[in-house]
Amino acid sequence: MMIVEIAKWTLIIFGLFFIGIGVLMFLKPKIARETLRKAGSTNLINYAEITLRIIPAIALIIFAIYSKFPEIFKVFGWFMLLTSLVLYFVPRKLHHRFSNKCAEILKPFYFQIISPFSILIGILIIIAVM
Repeated sequence: MMIVEIAKWTLIIFGLFFIGIGVLMFLKPKIARETLRKAGSTNLINYAEITLRIIPAIALIIFAIYSKFPEIFKVFGWFMLLTSLVLYFVPRKLHHRFSNKCAEILKPFYFQIISPFSILIGILIIIAVM
């Protein structure tokens, strides 16, 4: 089915995104931190970020039964989808303040420490859909 194939390739791209972000966090942690600070900073960034989260969320839900981890895909897909929908109603400035507080807590060194987890998640997503 075409929709399942689209979901599969969306998840492969999503996995590559996680890997790329992990590499960025390891090699350029200050850039990763500054990017986090921008979350919710403008209407465009806020709603684009939320909308872009919905795409892999729906792909996780659609592809769950075909994946190697159907329950995990389903739970995380629904979690991402529901939290994205909630974020549409959270005031943008509140979202931005939260991302700034997180960026304040997460020093560049912490980004480097957690970067392997992002890479691992990306690899696991790709393996699960292949």
